[in-house]
Amino acid sequence: MSGQTEQDLAKILRQSAESSERLLKENAELRARLERAEAAAGKAPQDYVELEAKFRALEGENREFANRYVEIEEENNNLANLYVASYQLHSTLDFREVLQIITEIAINLIGAECFAIYLVDDKTRTLTAVASEGLDKDKLPKVTLGQGTIGQVAETGENHFGPEEQMNAPVNPAEPFICIPLKIKDRIIGVIALYSFLKQKTRLASVDYELFTLLAGHAATALFSSKLYSESERKLSTIQGFLELMTS
Repeated sequence: MSGQTEQDLAKILRQSAESSERLLKENAELRARLERAEAAAGKAPQDYVELEAKFRALEGENREFANRYVEIEEENNNLANLYVASYQLHSTLDFREVLQIITEIAINLIGAECFAIYLVDDKTRTLTAVASEGLDKDKLPKVTLGQGTIGQVAETGENHFGPEEQMNAPVNPAEPFICIPLKIKDRIIGVIALYSFLKQKTRLASVDYELFTLLAGHAATALFSSKLYSESERKLSTIQGFLELMTS
């Protein structure tokens, strides 16, 4: 994993930890106020109605704190999982392994049920599916740059998010619900097209959008590096075979 990747994820995790600490302090203050209110109620029963109202307000704030704490814990868990997944992406130069890891991330972290990974062929200006889940990649047609949602995302580098009611609509290979460009700086090497999600996932959370962005960057780098390595290995093997033939 690159140094920048580690710094970015460490920063996010640190911010989440700081938020958790702040919420814990807020909860401690609420508890202290509640204890003071209970003590005051014992000393001045005539103020019971007013103190009960304050208690209800504190109780509501405490519930809100609990909900926020659960959300932050869930986000921390997702970020930790993403950190591990990102490490796995950059721990191999085997192209097939990288595709498998991206597939596992899409299923286990994002909750995608049906999706495809397309790569750009700069010579023909087309995109070809190299991996898929829930679809037969060999039956997915090639897409010309600029054509349809997939082609437009590959050409412009802009994310595409469909309306939420389309989230689990019948799959149309030409019109993904979400399409994320795989970018290395300004160069677009492909896209991830997401068509549908697991039944238990009924909406997108804010952390999902962070996962899309981070995954796209890491996946692009890992795919590009592994593809270059595979090509260089093939060329080296060809050269070695040629030299052995010449010297035999």
